[in-house]
Amino acid sequence: MKRFTLTDSLILASLAILSVAFKAVFRLKLGLTGHSMFMVTLVLLLARGLVPVRGSVVGCGLVAGLLAMVMGIGKGGPLVLLKMLAPALAIEIVCVLLPKAPWTRWQAVLAAWVGVVAWIGKGMVELAMAGADRTVMLTEAGMKALGGGFFATVAALLVPTLLRRLAQHDMIPAERQP
Repeated sequence: MKRFTLTDSLILASLAILSVAFKAVFRLKLGLTGHSMFMVTLVLLLARGLVPVRGSVVGCGLVAGLLAMVMGIGKGGPLVLLKMLAPALAIEIVCVLLPKAPWTRWQAVLAAWVGVVAWIGKGMVELAMAGADRTVMLTEAGMKALGGGFFATVAALLVPTLLRRLAQHDMIPAERQP
């Protein structure tokens, strides 16, 4: 935690609160599988773009997961923490390997898809713990891949443009830009 400044910590906490507040306030019952991946992907990629420090994505995901768990937002009780941490860890790994991921469209989409795969994996673990049939698990994985993949891709395509606009208006310090 010594590598995060107070400003970095405030940015990450604000993004985590934004993610949880969006989910709590809007409670979108769209009936679309994976629509929550839009906000998750957007927040996690912005976390890395605004705080380009190793661990920023996982820190943001951890805070968002703990906050959602404490506030009782989402289904699953303590597994809500895993819902945020699994994609955060996956996106963090991609951002370590590809440092410009939040700033480049194809790298942001790649990071988003890796996050979706982790999110699907979390869902499969939950279904396996519940004793679901393999056919049900594969069907659920396919539906999550389509829905979550679509929403995560849309969010990932927005992040580089948003970061560039923030940089143009000098809201991101020059040393934080690639």
